[in-house]
Amino acid sequence: MAKKKEILEPYMDVIIFMVTLLVVNYFWKYTVIGDEYGDEVTWFGLDITAPFEFMSCHVAAMVYWIVSLFRDTAHMVGEHTIRFDSGSATTIIWGCSGLKQMFIWLCLMLTVRGNRTTWLHKLWYIPLGWICCHIFNILRIFWIALIIEHHPELFHLMHDYIFKYIFYAMLFGLWVLFVEKIRKE
Repeated sequence: MAKKKEILEPYMDVIIFMVTLLVVNYFWKYTVIGDEYGDEVTWFGLDITAPFEFMSCHVAAMVYWIVSLFRDTAHMVGEHTIRFDSGSATTIIWGCSGLKQMFIWLCLMLTVRGNRTTWLHKLWYIPLGWICCHIFNILRIFWIALIIEHHPELFHLMHDYIFKYIFYAMLFGLWVLFVEKIRKE
């Protein structure tokens, strides 16, 4: 048994990362329920719509502002939709708020092994990760919006595959930085 432990030890941080990522994703998927337009988001039956509504409106406003720096063909329709003169539009719904990724980040950081000093570093690194998630989410939706202005057929590829996995790669990169450079054991 000790031999197995020695073999797995160099990989334990990555194993913990992967298990945490899978567990948190499935926990979120089956406990946070919302319709496509975010009229109501619930967690174990409790209405948690307000933070999702706030964040999706904020993200939409920020994306619109950035798009407006590069295009005069974008128009804000309501609080969540950016419409282009080309006829394409994107709606930032509750699932695009970035809150799921921030929750995943929190759980990933809480499961990082370490001592008391590690926890002190987590106190500033967790909020830094949230800021990175928020900025990346805004940039992700900005790039998707620019792409779909003239190529709306690429929305699902960009949203569901390309940028989704780039987001997870960014989380992994932040986690690696913490584990390899910041964590003190």
